[in-house]
Amino acid sequence: MAISRCLLFCLLISLFASFGFAEIRYTEIRSDNRPIIPFDEFGFTHTGRLELNVSGIKLSDSNPDLDYSKIGFFLCTRDAWLHVLQELEDAEVTCALNSRLVKVVSDFKSMKGDSFNALYEEKDADQYTLVFANCLSQIKVTMNVRSAMYNLDGKKNVRDYLSAGKTILPRVYFFLSLVYVTLAGIWIYVLYKKRLTVFRIHFFMLAVVILKAFNLICEAEDKSYIKRTGSAHGWDVLFYIFSFLKGIMLFTLIVLIGTGWSFLKPYLQDKEKKVLMIVIPLQVVANIAQVVIDETGPFGQDWITWKQVFLLVDVVCCCAVLFPIVWSIKNLREAARTDGKAAVNLMKLTLFRQYYIVVICYIYFTRVVVYALETITSYKYLWTSVVAGELATLAFYVFTGYKFKPEAHNPYFVIDDEEEEAAAEQLKLEDEFEL
Repeated sequence: MAISRCLLFCLLISLFASFGFAEIRYTEIRSDNRPIIPFDEFGFTHTGRLELNVSGIKLSDSNPDLDYSKIGFFLCTRDAWLHVLQELEDAEVTCALNSRLVKVVSDFKSMKGDSFNALYEEKDADQYTLVFANCLSQIKVTMNVRSAMYNLDGKKNVRDYLSAGKTILPRVYFFLSLVYVTLAGIWIYVLYKKRLTVFRIHFFMLAVVILKAFNLICEAEDKSYIKRTGSAHGWDVLFYIFSFLKGIMLFTLIVLIGTGWSFLKPYLQDKEKKVLMIVIPLQVVANIAQVVIDETGPFGQDWITWKQVFLLVDVVCCCAVLFPIVWSIKNLREAARTDGKAAVNLMKLTLFRQYYIVVICYIYFTRVVVYALETITSYKYLWTSVVAGELATLAFYVFTGYKFKPEAHNPYFVIDDEEEEAAAEQLKLEDEFEL
C-alpha cells in the first residue's frame, strides 16, 4: 500500500513538476509520515555540490532499536527513480535508500543529538532530485531542513545556484526587458504621431507593454541574485507583483480587444462584463497558486493540489477570453448583411478572425508546446523552452499592436461600387466560419 502511494505521488510529481532554480531552501517538516518527500530538482555539472543541514529532528517513536539507516536523504535522476520503483514492487529492495541506483547523501545514523550536516560532491553531470525517504511507515518525522545545491564555476570556483541549463536566464530576461522598453518607446511615438485617432484601448496596450518590461527586469534581477547568492533578496516579491499585474492586464486586454471596446463601441455589454468578472478573479487565484508553487516546492503536502488549481484556472481563463472574439465575429457578420457596408465589415471581420486564430495559437504554444519542450529537452538546454515562450509572447504583442494601432478613418473615403459588390458577394458565398 505504501509503495502504491509512493508510485502515485512520484508519477504526479513527474507530470506536474517544474524545473526549480534551487535557491537556498529552508523547509519545515512537521509530523510527516510520507514514505517519499521530494525536495528541489537541480541540474549538476561535474563540479556539483549539495549542502544539507538538518536540525530539530524529532521522531514519533524514540525507541533506540529503530533502524535509522532506513530514514535519510538521497539524490536520484528521474530515469533511475522509475527503476527504483520497479525494484520496490518486485521486492528486490525494501527501502529506496538501499537501492544501488540512488546516491545516498546521509541517513539518520549520522545524527548527532537532534541534527546532522552533510556536504555531498556530485561529479556525474545530470538532473537530480533531492529526496527524503522514510521507510519506517509508522514513524512520523519532524525536522528543519536547509538545502543548498550549486555548481562551482570557473577557476575561482564561484558558486552558481542556478541549475545547469538555466544559468544564462538572467541575461536572457534582461535582454528581453530592453526589447519591451524599446517597444514601449515605439508605441509612445506612434500614439503621439497619431494622437487624433488614439482610443483608450491604445493606452491600455501601452500599460501592458510597460508592465511586461518591469516584470522581465525583476525576473532578471531575481535570477541574477539567486545565481550569485542563492537568495532573491526581495526581487521575487517585486517579480510576483508585476507578474500579477501583467497577467490580469493581458487577459483583460484580450477580452477588451475581442469585444471591440473603445475602437468599435464605447461600452461593454452585460455578457462581456461577466467575462471580465470571471477572468479577473481567476487570474488572482492563478497568481496566488503560482506563488505557492514557486515558494513551497514539491515537498509541501498541498503542492500538487495548488499545481492542479493553477492549471485548471489557466485553462478556464484561456477559454473565457475567446468568447468575446466569437461574439464580435458573429455581430460583424450580422451587421454586414443589414447595414449595406459590406466592404468595411468584411475588413473588420477578417481582422477579428485573424485575431481569434492568433490568440488560439498563442495560448496553445505557450501552454502546450513550451511545456513539451521543457519535458523533452535535455536539462542542459532548458533555457530554450523559456526563450521559445518569451518569443511567442513577443510575437503576440507585436501582432496585436500592429493590427490594432491607431489609424485615421476618413468618413469621406469612398469605396467604389465594384469593391462593395465584390465584398457583398464574398460574404454571401463564403462558408460559415468554424469557431
